[in-house]
Amino acid sequence: MKLHLICLGLAGALMALSGPDSLPPGGLPLMVGKANADDGSKARRAPTVPPARDPSVAVAEEYELARRKGTAEAFELFIARHGDDPLAEKARAELKRLSR
Repeated sequence: MKLHLICLGLAGALMALSGPDSLPPGGLPLMVGKANADDGSKARRAPTVPPARDPSVAVAEEYELARRKGTAEAFELFIARHGDDPLAEKARAELKRLSR
């Protein structure tokens, strides 16, 4: 009797783990159906990922923000984040100017 209950429990667990999206009633697996739907009526296409931003533009914007703040902390933070960037030299010069 216990073996019978264990088998039923395992079968139920496998059915639950397979999920409702594996085979819809009377049809193909969902992913096959979505792949075959060329007209787009049932399948929604995933949104495309925008291209990555140019890192130099992001660094330039961050430098401009530090320059607008005009504080030593802002320039120190920029230098800590982008110490190898050419704009870091400008930030160091601004930092020296502020310390005078």
